[in-house]
Amino acid sequence: MRHGKKVIHLGRKTAHRKSMLANMACSLIEHKRINTTLTKAKALKQFVEPLITKSKSDTTHNRRLAFSSLRDKSAVSVLFREISAKVGDRPGGYTRVIKLGNRMGDNASMALIELVDFNELYNSEVKPKKKTRRRGSGKKINSDIETTDEKLKNEKSSDKKDNKTSEPDSNLADSEIKEKNS
Repeated sequence: MRHGKKVIHLGRKTAHRKSMLANMACSLIEHKRINTTLTKAKALKQFVEPLITKSKSDTTHNRRLAFSSLRDKSAVSVLFREISAKVGDRPGGYTRVIKLGNRMGDNASMALIELVDFNELYNSEVKPKKKTRRRGSGKKINSDIETTDEKLKNEKSSDKKDNKTSEPDSNLADSEIKEKNS
């Protein structure tokens, strides 16, 4: 009977599955994030989280346990040197799985798995952008705003004043009539 066996088989034999998870874990430790299928990401999360917990206490025994799982010296050294320093105060949950949608070719559900403390997008503080000014813009837009109604009233009142003070030029009227006729 199959009671209580919670291994994600991934459609592979045991040796193939362990090798694949070890390779994916080394890639995750090296690159800090990888794209894979959702099921592989969940299996990798179960594989990597105990290794990161072991890396918090840097003992020879824990290094040997990590090496027996990862089978890569450089990945073990990065795990114990860089990653354990960043996740030292975190009590668990060292990885994050983000669903990305389905793959184009076979419609497999894809996911991004990443180490939580190494994500620059979520952890970076938002820096205020520098305000740049253009040359030659001497006008202040907000201070001199008038509504269209006020502009129309001002134009009408100025037209009435101009008509009262000056007489229409007869030469201009004659030249306009000649232009229309020709």
